[in-house]
Formats: sequence, C-alpha cells, structure tokens
Amino acid sequence: MLFLTAFFALQLSAAEAIHISISNPDTWVGEELRPYIGQTVIFDDPLVICSQPSRYTPEYTISTRRLYTPTNQARPNSNDYKNIVRLNNAGALRIVNLPGYHRCGVRIDSLVARVNSTSSLTWVDGRFRGNTREELQAGIPDVGDYDLLVCTYNVENYFMSQPHHDRQCKKIVNALLRIDADIYGLVEMEEGNKGIGEITSKLNARQSKRQYAYCDNGTTASNQTAAFVYDSKTVKPIGVVQGKKGGSIPTTRHRMICFEELATHERFILSVNHFKAKSGSGAAGGDADQGDGQGMYNASRVAETHAVMDLYRLYSVQIKEKDVLIMGDLNAYGKEDPIITFQENGMIDLHRAFHADSSYSYQYGGTAGYLDHALTNSTMRAQVTGMSAFHINSDESDNYTYDKSSDTTMFRGSDHDPVLVGLRLDSTLTYDPSPQINALEVLKGESRVLTILHALKDTQNSYYSIFDISGRAITTHRKIEMDTQPVEMPTAPGIYILYIYCDQTVYPYKFIVR
Repeated sequence: MLFLTAFFALQLSAAEAIHISISNPDTWVGEELRPYIGQTVIFDDPLVICSQPSRYTPEYTISTRRLYTPTNQARPNSNDYKNIVRLNNAGALRIVNLPGYHRCGVRIDSLVARVNSTSSLTWVDGRFRGNTREELQAGIPDVGDYDLLVCTYNVENYFMSQPHHDRQCKKIVNALLRIDADIYGLVEMEEGNKGIGEITSKLNARQSKRQYAYCDNGTTASNQTAAFVYDSKTVKPIGVVQGKKGGSIPTTRHRMICFEELATHERFILSVNHFKAKSGSGAAGGDADQGDGQGMYNASRVAETHAVMDLYRLYSVQIKEKDVLIMGDLNAYGKEDPIITFQENGMIDLHRAFHADSSYSYQYGGTAGYLDHALTNSTMRAQVTGMSAFHINSDESDNYTYDKSSDTTMFRGSDHDPVLVGLRLDSTLTYDPSPQINALEVLKGESRVLTILHALKDTQNSYYSIFDISGRAITTHRKIEMDTQPVEMPTAPGIYILYIYCDQTVYPYKFIVR
C-alpha cells in the first residue's frame, strides 16, 4: 500500500511539474530557477553529473554542462578566465536524494526535481545514461590505427610498504593489462626499481602475449620516480635513461630515453615527467600563489619545462634523433604558463589538437581538466594516430580507492586518468602541410560545416578572419586551437573570403554560403 501511494504521488508530481527548457547550456545559470523555488520542475534538456558526494559535500553536483577548470580553457586571470569562474559558480546545482551510484559525466534525461533554491534541488525522477563502467570495460578510447601504443599513468604514491598495497597493485595492474600498451611511463613510483620491478613481474605473470621489461633508473629508492616499462617484443630502449643533471630540479622526476621499434627500426624520444604540485608549504616569490588560478609553485613548474627542453636538445644531438613525445603529470592545466612555455618551444598540445576544449584527465572540486599531458614536436606529430585520456579514475568516487574499499577493479586506482597515444612511426613523414578548408560551398542548416585543416603550427599563433565580398569584416582574429578547426559561419547566404594567418603567412580562400 505504501509503495502504491508513493508511486501515485510521483506520477502526480511529475504530471504537475513545470517544464524548463535550457536555451544555451554553456551559459545557463541557476538564478534562472528563482521563479520556481518550492515547485517541482521537469528539465527538458539533459543535465550532467559534475562531482561526487564526499564527506565535505554530501550531495552530487550537476549542471547543464560539464564544468571545466578555468585555466584549462583560458589564460590565467584573463577576461575569459574570469567569465568561466563566474559561470562555473553560477551554473553548479547541488542535488540531494539522487538514487544509486553514478560516475561524473553521466547525463540525466528528463530530470524531475523540486527546486529548493537557485543552487539546490531534490531528486524526484529521471533517467541516467552514458559514461558507465561497462562502456569503459568494453575497450580503450579510440586513438587511431596505431602500430605502437604509449601510455603514461600517475599511480598515486606507489609505496610497497604502505597498508593496502596489495589492492593498489591489483588495481594498477588490472588497468595496465586492459590498456595493453607497448610502453608505459609511470610516475609516483616511490620506491624506484623495486616498485617498477614488481609491476613488471605482475604484468608478465598475467599474460603471455607480451614480455615486459623495465629501464633501470639506477636506484632502488627515490622520490616520486618517473619510470619506463616496455614490451621487449616490440620495442627496445637505446642507451640509458637520461635525467637533468644539477640544479634544484629533481633528476628522478624527469626521465627521457630513446625507443626503437623492432619491426621498422624507427626511433623516437619519450620524455616522462612529474612536475611540482600546486600545493605545499614554503612557497615564496614567483612560487607563491598569485591568485590567478595556477596555484603555488608555478615558477618552479616553468623552470621544469625549460629543464626538460634543455635535456631534449642535448640528448637529441647525442642520440641523433629529433622526434620527441613529452608526457606525464605536469601539474599544470592546458592554458597555464608551463604548457604555454612548451608550445613556445615548438611543442604541440595533443589534448587540444585532438579534443579541443573537451579533454580532461583529472577532476577536483567539481571541475575537470588535464594535468596529464602529451606534447610533441612537429615531426613527431605527423606520426601520432590519436590521443585520449582513459577515464577510469577521474570520474569515479573517492570511496573506491584501494585504501577505502575492497574493490580491486581497474577503477579509481589513482586520482589521475591514464593518457594514451597511438603511434605509427615513419620518419619520412612531415607535418607542415599548407592550411586548407574542407569545402568551398557550404549549405545552411544542419549540414553547414566549414573546417580549417593543418593551420595549427608549432607556435600555436594561428588565427582566421572572415570578410564578405565587399570587404566588411564578419569574424575577426579567431584563434585556431586544433588541427581540425571548426569555423564560426556567417548566417547570411553569400560569397565570403576566409583568411588564415599562420607561420607569418596569410592564406586566402573564397567560399560560398548557400
């Protein structure tokens, strides 16, 4: 009888609910709920789970959009940065009584909820879809038609002597086996060769397809070692692991070595790193928190960027190889100074090249972004088939960590997602084609698509502008941020000129909007 009463009450509240349509999910804010406080509403558009309950915030956080870390999308303290901060704060909704367990990124369709305030809802009904564990267990993200797969993974303080280490090891090994990479770059390997050897041994014991080995780091105990594990059936290291010598930069956190693919004898340099964290104590001067969203020790991370580039320049001459892939936990989001410094030194951000503003590998405080990077120079970029983070950790609840549960699945083995890069090595390839557009005649409506190709050069200082046939500016100085860059289209039919600016050259293209 109680069940029937509750069922009819739910049906009645849903039937009487007011429908809310979200005109623009990117700019919608909770203040728009003010007229509905105390009422039950139905959202006609999906909402997204942005954060998990915790001991500090017992409710889920949802929004009309995935909330991203401001410095992942915009330069620190810029107007765009400030606008993202404002929209994140204004667009986040707490929701209580959400049934079951749901990962971040899950969408809620037809959400029925009682509006408690402009930032708080009570769940009544709805449907969940997407971003499930089952989807991730079915396969790794698409990184193209690769011959070699490289994966870096921050394994979150891999101490062999800590309590619950056995569960931690199982989670990490389960993830690595699922990824099935040719090369792993592991960071926060706190006990050096000892821990690296344990993971290598466990991988070999669980499968026979590959024969994993590890590169000697020259130590059995060190501070947050960056380490290499590789399949000796597909690649071999050339020489010994390199590390920046001298100064205050910890050698063990910045490692570099050249790998050769056995089948083709093609080579590339892999750099695996762990930059200084955003928190700590004793920060002063340029390392103090400047209040611009970059946190503490930003100056040290910029110095680490220069150290990695200096090591690469020396090592590439020594090893006679220029192709380089720089990966690891750099503790800096995509638009922060260390990453911009890499780009100014000729490196291409693969997150942005392949995924624009939608990429992430880490979630904190309800916002997502990528601290775990993959960058290449232009010659190496031509040999990259794809890149993606594997979201087995950042979207999961902290309650599933090895020290808080008996769970030994690959999920939540760390607070960082592994990052995967597919490679098809061919040193004859070049990556410097002239910019192009994908069509000269563009139709209005849903099929109206115009894309700029190959305009993202090493400097990343690429822009486009659109003028109509009479010379009137329609769109000016729009930054090109990815290899396949969508264009903001004119609304009126007509003939237009698209100017692409890159590498100090202007490329004009005429196109027609029908």
